[in-house]
Amino acid sequence: MDLSKIAISFLNILNEMSPYILLGFFIAGLLHVFVRPSAMSRHLSGGGWKPVVKAALFGIPLPLCSCGVLPTAVALRRRGASKAAATSFLIATPQTGVDSIAATWSLLGLPFAIIRPIAALAGAVGGGLAVGKFDTDEKVEISDEADEAMPESFLGRLGAAVRYGFIDMVASVGKWLVIGLVVAALITVFVPDSLFTGLSNHPLLAMLAVVVVAIPMYICATGSIPIALSLMLKGLSPGIAFVMLMAGPAANFASIMILNRTMGRRATALYVGSVVATAIGFGLVIDLLLPREWFVPAGALTEHCHVTFDWFATLCSALLTGLLIYSAFKSGKHEHNHKIINDMTHTYTIKGMNCPHCRASVEKAIAGVEGVEEVSVSLADGNATVSGTATADAIAEAVRLAGFECEA
Repeated sequence: MDLSKIAISFLNILNEMSPYILLGFFIAGLLHVFVRPSAMSRHLSGGGWKPVVKAALFGIPLPLCSCGVLPTAVALRRRGASKAAATSFLIATPQTGVDSIAATWSLLGLPFAIIRPIAALAGAVGGGLAVGKFDTDEKVEISDEADEAMPESFLGRLGAAVRYGFIDMVASVGKWLVIGLVVAALITVFVPDSLFTGLSNHPLLAMLAVVVVAIPMYICATGSIPIALSLMLKGLSPGIAFVMLMAGPAANFASIMILNRTMGRRATALYVGSVVATAIGFGLVIDLLLPREWFVPAGALTEHCHVTFDWFATLCSALLTGLLIYSAFKSGKHEHNHKIINDMTHTYTIKGMNCPHCRASVEKAIAGVEGVEEVSVSLADGNATVSGTATADAIAEAVRLAGFECEA
């Protein structure tokens, strides 16, 4: 294994993406602080097409992965959002995000960055309207849960935005971003160009193959970008790469199982069908109707024999690497910081967690149960350690309402 080629390919891609990713994380923090869930929910209730379109427009800039968006959608449902609007939000959000749109522009070019949110909007609106028409079960427990407390001053909110963007968001998507970069580097170095020659002649078959590969994967919208780029550099068409961009982040087994439990089989089927149909439909449009020269990968990556050390990009890469290391260290410290303060301590198995955002949602849900004195959730082993007098049924119900499964 030629480690030097892998390292050079990895660093080239990282240098291209890091400035845009950091900008996206900062904007994500601003959205988290200044756009409140209660305000979103007010716009997403009721029938018709308006809440569906609003949900898609709300979801497109939010940088949440497919597992992280599920608790958010559940919370919106509990605050009165319709099932159609929640489905639209679920489809649009994991496929895009301000961080991934910026990173798409940096690696794949402006046309990809423009078409990606347009495709997410089309798929989300189509899927949401389909759920509104064919799945009319609107039973939901309305909650008057308050928004997370935020500082009142502008500087305080700005600080909260920075903490959320560069600490919480990095922790949520950092693992999957690194996986995407490593996979892309491995594909670029080791996969022969001849492997994709046959598939390039059959774009629809190739797109279906990408869907089959993408669904078992768990990859965030940003992590899918270097993989799509590496596929294009190996000879696959832009439309085939676009299918990976859209289907990979939104349709994976973990999300499908949780969605099936929280939204029902019919809504889940419509969700998956909308994601796949939109990805393939826009992929075919890109390949058959749009000029190929619009979708040329970044020139710095077509040759991977050396690293381009632009000082600003290198500084951004160093900063992003430091944030990733810090978030990993903080997450590992959190995993092992289990305190037992009395004899009333129980351990529960939580199913459906895939990222720190999921873990935080579960901890918040359990901590809000009457009688809970302390809770610590481990993402590594999927267990929640709860101290206090709360009953197992109350704990399980709180976890279920947050969008996960709980077993005592």
